[in-house]
Amino acid sequence: MELRRYNGDYVPDGTGSFQTLTGGQELLQRVLWRLQIPRGSFPFLPELGSNLHLLLRSAPAERPALARQYVAQALEPEDVTIDSVDLTYSKAGSAIVTVRLTGAGTTLTLSVQAGG
Repeated sequence: MELRRYNGDYVPDGTGSFQTLTGGQELLQRVLWRLQIPRGSFPFLPELGSNLHLLLRSAPAERPALARQYVAQALEPEDVTIDSVDLTYSKAGSAIVTVRLTGAGTTLTLSVQAGG
């Protein structure tokens, strides 16, 4: 069980405590946390996060393989199976990484912006 966060803050439950997450919702929050935080941005947790923010610095032909590598590296501590990692681009030029994974008895598909 994990405390629910919204915009970096814990969400109150109205009774003096905080909302909690379980199962797929808990997994989704942890995975998004790991993928959206730039790797190395927490001095005491240097392995936390991903390098997806660096994706657009590489050659376009290398980006799909790097996206898969960065996702696998960020989610290594989690008990998940990564089924697929797809890379598309927005009209604004940023990369959108879509990840399909299985864990905690559920299958999730989520997208995160990478770079830009």
